[in-house]
Amino acid sequence: MQSVNTRLTSLLGAATPSKLREELLQARASVSDLGNKPLPIGCGFIGWILDSQEEQYKEVVDTAIESGVRAIWVSFGNDLPRWINYIRGSPAYAVHKPLIFAQVTSLEEAIKAVKDWKVDVLVVQGNESGGHGSATAPSTMVLLSEVLAALPKDSAPPVLAAGGIANGTQAAAYLTAGASGAVLGTRFLLTPESPYSDAQKSVLLGATSLQTVRSLAFDDARGTNSWPAGIDGRGIRNKIVGDVETGADAQTLQERFRAAAQAGDPDYLLVWSGQGISLVNDIKPAKVGNI
Repeated sequence: MQSVNTRLTSLLGAATPSKLREELLQARASVSDLGNKPLPIGCGFIGWILDSQEEQYKEVVDTAIESGVRAIWVSFGNDLPRWINYIRGSPAYAVHKPLIFAQVTSLEEAIKAVKDWKVDVLVVQGNESGGHGSATAPSTMVLLSEVLAALPKDSAPPVLAAGGIANGTQAAAYLTAGASGAVLGTRFLLTPESPYSDAQKSVLLGATSLQTVRSLAFDDARGTNSWPAGIDGRGIRNKIVGDVETGADAQTLQERFRAAAQAGDPDYLLVWSGQGISLVNDIKPAKVGNI
Protein backbone atom coordinates (compact mmCIF):
# COMPACT_ATOMS: atom_id res chain seq x y z
CA MET A 1 0.00 0.00 0.00
CA GLN A 2 1.46 3.31 -1.04
CA SER A 3 1.57 6.47 1.05
CA VAL A 4 -1.97 7.63 1.72
CA ASN A 5 -3.38 11.13 1.92
CA THR A 6 -7.15 10.68 1.96
CA ARG A 7 -8.18 12.97 4.73
CA LEU A 8 -10.46 15.91 3.96
CA THR A 9 -9.05 18.53 6.33
CA SER A 10 -12.02 20.39 7.73
CA LEU A 11 -12.94 21.36 11.25
CA LEU A 12 -16.32 19.70 11.55
CA GLY A 13 -17.33 21.60 14.67
CA ALA A 14 -19.47 23.88 12.52
CA ALA A 15 -20.40 21.36 9.82
CA THR A 16 -23.96 20.73 8.67
CA PRO A 17 -25.15 17.98 6.34
CA SER A 18 -25.99 20.48 3.60
CA LYS A 19 -22.63 22.27 3.86
CA LEU A 20 -20.67 19.02 3.76
CA ARG A 21 -22.74 17.73 0.84
CA GLU A 22 -22.02 20.95 -1.05
CA GLU A 23 -18.27 20.68 -0.43
CA LEU A 24 -18.18 17.04 -1.49
CA LEU A 25 -20.12 17.77 -4.66
CA GLN A 26 -17.55 20.45 -5.47
CA ALA A 27 -14.77 17.94 -4.83
CA ARG A 28 -16.44 15.39 -7.08
CA ALA A 29 -16.83 17.96 -9.86
CA SER A 30 -13.11 18.73 -9.65
CA VAL A 31 -12.12 15.15 -10.54
CA SER A 32 -12.41 14.46 -14.25
CA ASP A 33 -14.13 11.29 -15.52
CA LEU A 34 -15.11 10.21 -11.99
CA GLY A 35 -18.79 9.64 -12.70
CA ASN A 36 -20.41 7.62 -9.93
CA LYS A 37 -17.18 6.05 -8.75
CA PRO A 38 -16.15 6.57 -5.10
CA LEU A 39 -14.74 10.01 -4.38
CA PRO A 40 -10.96 9.59 -3.83
CA ILE A 41 -10.82 11.57 -0.58
CA GLY A 42 -11.89 11.00 3.00
CA CYS A 43 -13.68 12.84 5.79
CA GLY A 44 -12.12 13.24 9.22
CA PHE A 45 -14.32 13.34 12.33
CA ILE A 46 -13.23 14.38 15.83
CA GLY A 47 -14.88 12.14 18.39
CA TRP A 48 -15.67 14.63 21.13
CA ILE A 49 -17.23 17.00 18.59
CA LEU A 50 -19.45 14.18 17.34
CA ASP A 51 -20.47 13.51 20.94
CA SER A 52 -21.30 17.19 21.56
CA GLN A 53 -24.25 17.23 19.13
CA GLU A 54 -24.93 13.60 18.44
CA GLU A 55 -28.07 13.81 16.29
CA GLN A 56 -26.67 16.56 14.04
CA TYR A 57 -23.42 14.70 13.49
CA LYS A 58 -25.10 11.41 12.74
CA GLU A 59 -26.61 13.22 9.75
CA VAL A 60 -23.20 14.64 8.85
CA VAL A 61 -21.62 11.18 8.99
CA ASP A 62 -24.45 9.75 6.88
CA THR A 63 -23.91 12.54 4.34
CA ALA A 64 -20.22 11.69 4.03
CA ILE A 65 -20.99 8.03 3.39
CA GLU A 66 -23.81 8.82 0.94
CA SER A 67 -21.46 11.13 -0.96
CA GLY A 68 -19.19 8.20 -1.73
CA VAL A 69 -16.00 9.17 0.09
CA ARG A 70 -13.30 6.50 0.12
CA ALA A 71 -12.51 6.82 3.82
CA ILE A 72 -13.90 7.93 7.17
CA TRP A 73 -11.23 8.94 9.70
CA VAL A 74 -12.03 9.10 13.44
CA SER A 75 -9.88 10.37 16.29
CA PHE A 76 -9.87 11.98 19.73
CA GLY A 77 -13.02 10.68 21.37
CA ASN A 78 -13.93 8.87 24.56
CA ASP A 79 -16.39 6.63 22.71
CA LEU A 80 -14.97 6.08 19.23
CA PRO A 81 -16.20 2.43 19.03
CA ARG A 82 -19.79 3.68 19.20
CA TRP A 83 -19.21 5.94 16.20
CA ILE A 84 -17.43 3.21 14.27
CA ASN A 85 -20.45 0.97 14.90
CA TYR A 86 -22.73 3.79 13.80
CA ILE A 87 -20.84 4.15 10.52
CA ARG A 88 -21.11 0.43 9.83
CA GLY A 89 -24.78 0.43 10.77
CA SER A 90 -25.70 3.37 8.55
CA PRO A 91 -28.10 2.45 5.71
CA ALA A 92 -25.72 4.24 3.34
CA TYR A 93 -22.89 1.89 4.41
CA ALA A 94 -24.81 -1.05 2.94
CA VAL A 95 -24.50 0.61 -0.47
CA HIS A 96 -21.00 2.08 -0.19
CA LYS A 97 -18.44 0.94 2.36
CA PRO A 98 -15.72 3.54 2.99
CA LEU A 99 -12.56 2.40 4.72
CA ILE A 100 -12.58 3.24 8.42
CA PHE A 101 -9.36 4.84 9.64
CA ALA A 102 -8.72 5.24 13.37
CA GLN A 103 -5.95 7.49 14.66
CA VAL A 104 -4.35 6.33 17.91
CA THR A 105 -1.63 7.69 20.16
CA SER A 106 -0.70 4.69 22.31
CA LEU A 107 -0.01 0.99 21.99
CA GLU A 108 -3.01 0.16 24.18
CA GLU A 109 -5.36 2.15 21.98
CA ALA A 110 -3.86 0.62 18.85
CA ILE A 111 -4.51 -2.92 20.07
CA LYS A 112 -8.13 -2.05 20.88
CA ALA A 113 -8.62 -0.42 17.49
CA VAL A 114 -7.45 -3.56 15.72
CA LYS A 115 -8.86 -6.33 17.92
CA ASP A 116 -12.09 -4.76 19.18
CA TRP A 117 -12.99 -2.00 16.72
CA LYS A 118 -11.86 -3.96 13.64
CA VAL A 119 -10.71 -0.83 11.82
CA ASP A 120 -9.62 -1.04 8.19
CA VAL A 121 -6.59 1.23 8.59
CA LEU A 122 -4.66 2.16 11.73
CA VAL A 123 -2.91 5.54 12.00
CA VAL A 124 -0.29 5.79 14.76
CA GLN A 125 0.42 9.38 15.72
CA GLY A 126 3.63 10.25 17.52
CA ASN A 127 4.45 13.18 19.77
CA GLU A 128 6.08 15.19 16.96
CA SER A 129 2.72 15.80 15.31
CA GLY A 130 1.29 19.25 14.76
CA GLY A 131 -2.21 20.15 15.85
CA HIS A 132 -3.85 17.89 18.39
CA GLY A 133 -2.35 14.74 19.82
CA SER A 134 -1.36 13.07 23.05
CA ALA A 135 0.97 14.94 25.37
CA THR A 136 2.43 11.60 26.49
CA ALA A 137 2.65 9.79 23.14
CA PRO A 138 6.02 8.26 22.27
CA SER A 139 7.88 9.47 19.20
CA THR A 140 6.40 8.37 15.89
CA MET A 141 9.15 5.80 15.23
CA VAL A 142 8.93 4.31 18.73
CA LEU A 143 5.12 4.08 18.64
CA LEU A 144 5.15 2.59 15.16
CA SER A 145 7.73 -0.01 16.21
CA GLU A 146 5.73 -0.92 19.33
CA VAL A 147 2.52 -1.33 17.38
CA LEU A 148 4.06 -3.38 14.56
CA ALA A 149 5.70 -5.69 17.11
CA ALA A 150 2.42 -6.23 18.96
CA LEU A 151 0.04 -6.81 16.05
CA PRO A 152 -0.40 -10.20 14.37
CA LYS A 153 1.62 -10.27 11.17
CA ASP A 154 -0.93 -12.18 9.09
CA SER A 155 -4.14 -10.32 9.98
CA ALA A 156 -3.26 -6.76 10.99
CA PRO A 157 -4.66 -3.86 8.97
CA PRO A 158 -2.37 -1.42 7.16
CA VAL A 159 -0.54 0.81 9.66
CA LEU A 160 0.26 4.40 8.75
CA ALA A 161 2.83 6.57 10.54
CA ALA A 162 1.91 10.15 11.46
CA GLY A 163 3.73 12.93 13.27
CA GLY A 164 6.55 15.21 12.20
CA ILE A 165 6.72 13.83 8.64
CA ALA A 166 7.40 16.54 6.07
CA ASN A 167 9.07 15.00 3.03
CA GLY A 168 9.55 11.88 0.97
CA THR A 169 12.80 10.90 2.64
CA GLN A 170 11.09 10.63 6.00
CA ALA A 171 8.14 8.80 4.48
CA ALA A 172 10.54 6.28 2.93
CA ALA A 173 12.18 5.74 6.32
CA TYR A 174 8.85 4.80 7.89
CA LEU A 175 8.04 2.50 4.98
CA THR A 176 11.39 0.81 5.54
CA ALA A 177 10.52 0.45 9.23
CA GLY A 178 7.37 -1.45 8.30
CA ALA A 179 4.64 1.16 7.93
CA SER A 180 2.20 0.74 5.05
CA GLY A 181 2.15 4.48 4.45
CA ALA A 182 2.86 7.89 5.88
CA VAL A 183 0.58 10.77 6.83
CA LEU A 184 1.64 14.37 6.28
CA GLY A 185 -0.17 17.31 7.86
CA THR A 186 1.90 20.47 8.31
CA ARG A 187 3.38 20.11 4.81
CA PHE A 188 -0.11 20.67 3.37
CA LEU A 189 -0.60 23.90 5.33
CA LEU A 190 2.06 25.42 3.07
CA THR A 191 0.15 24.94 -0.16
CA PRO A 192 -1.91 27.38 -2.27
CA GLU A 193 -4.94 25.20 -1.50
CA SER A 194 -4.54 25.55 2.28
CA PRO A 195 -7.09 27.73 4.12
CA TYR A 196 -4.26 29.19 6.23
CA SER A 197 -3.87 32.94 5.78
CA ASP A 198 -0.78 34.49 4.22
CA ALA A 199 0.22 35.65 7.71
CA GLN A 200 0.00 32.11 9.11
CA LYS A 201 1.95 30.70 6.18
CA SER A 202 4.61 33.37 6.70
CA VAL A 203 5.01 32.26 10.32
CA LEU A 204 5.44 28.65 9.22
CA LEU A 205 7.98 29.51 6.54
CA GLY A 206 10.18 31.19 9.12
CA ALA A 207 9.76 28.57 11.86
CA THR A 208 11.98 25.76 13.13
CA SER A 209 11.21 22.63 15.11
CA LEU A 210 12.50 24.30 18.27
CA GLN A 211 9.73 26.89 18.02
CA THR A 212 6.94 24.33 18.23
CA VAL A 213 5.40 23.56 21.60
CA ARG A 214 2.70 21.26 22.96
CA SER A 215 0.21 23.24 25.02
CA LEU A 216 -3.43 23.66 25.99
CA ALA A 217 -2.93 27.43 25.71
CA PHE A 218 -4.10 27.52 22.09
CA ASP A 219 -7.42 25.87 22.94
CA ASP A 220 -7.85 27.98 26.07
CA ALA A 221 -7.45 31.08 23.90
CA ARG A 222 -10.12 30.12 21.39
CA GLY A 223 -12.41 28.35 23.87
CA THR A 224 -12.14 24.84 22.44
CA ASN A 225 -10.94 23.07 25.55
CA SER A 226 -13.23 20.01 25.57
CA TRP A 227 -10.62 17.60 24.24
CA PRO A 228 -10.26 14.21 25.98
CA ALA A 229 -7.89 14.03 28.93
CA GLY A 230 -4.25 14.04 27.89
CA ILE A 231 -4.84 15.65 24.48
CA ASP A 232 -3.27 19.02 23.74
CA GLY A 233 -2.04 20.80 20.62
CA ARG A 234 1.36 21.49 19.06
CA GLY A 235 1.78 24.88 17.44
CA ILE A 236 4.25 27.72 17.03
CA ARG A 237 5.12 29.31 20.36
CA ASN A 238 3.93 32.92 20.62
CA LYS A 239 2.32 35.31 23.09
CA ILE A 240 -0.62 32.97 23.62
CA VAL A 241 1.69 30.49 25.30
CA GLY A 242 3.65 33.24 27.02
CA ASP A 243 0.49 34.69 28.59
CA VAL A 244 -0.46 31.32 30.03
CA GLU A 245 3.03 30.79 31.40
CA THR A 246 2.86 34.15 33.18
CA GLY A 247 -0.48 33.32 34.81
CA ALA A 248 -3.20 34.73 32.53
CA ASP A 249 -6.58 33.09 33.20
CA ALA A 250 -8.83 31.72 30.44
CA GLN A 251 -11.09 34.78 30.27
CA THR A 252 -8.17 37.18 29.97
CA LEU A 253 -6.52 34.95 27.39
CA GLN A 254 -9.67 34.81 25.26
CA GLU A 255 -10.15 38.57 25.44
CA ARG A 256 -6.56 39.18 24.31
CA PHE A 257 -6.90 36.58 21.57
CA ARG A 258 -10.08 38.15 20.18
CA ALA A 259 -8.63 41.66 20.33
CA ALA A 260 -5.44 40.54 18.60
CA ALA A 261 -7.44 38.78 15.88
CA GLN A 262 -9.38 41.98 15.16
CA ALA A 263 -6.17 43.98 15.09
CA GLY A 264 -4.33 41.45 12.93
CA ASP A 265 -1.61 41.05 15.55
CA PRO A 266 0.76 38.29 14.30
CA ASP A 267 2.04 37.66 17.83
CA TYR A 268 -1.28 36.04 18.71
CA LEU A 269 -1.85 34.03 15.53
CA LEU A 270 -2.84 30.43 16.16
CA VAL A 271 -0.52 28.42 13.91
CA TRP A 272 -0.55 24.64 14.30
CA SER A 273 2.70 22.95 13.33
CA GLY A 274 4.51 19.66 13.67
CA GLN A 275 8.21 19.38 14.44
CA GLY A 276 8.95 18.62 10.80
CA ILE A 277 8.42 22.30 9.97
CA SER A 278 12.20 22.80 9.83
CA LEU A 279 12.17 20.71 6.65
CA VAL A 280 9.50 22.78 4.90
CA ASN A 281 10.77 26.00 3.35
CA ASP A 282 8.48 26.66 0.41
CA ILE A 283 4.87 26.70 -0.75
CA LYS A 284 3.98 23.96 -3.22
CA PRO A 285 0.66 22.81 -4.69
CA ALA A 286 -0.94 19.81 -3.04
CA LYS A 287 -0.40 17.26 -5.80
CA VAL A 288 1.33 13.93 -6.25
CA GLY A 289 5.10 14.10 -6.45
CA ASN A 290 5.61 17.34 -4.54
CA ILE A 291 7.07 15.97 -1.31
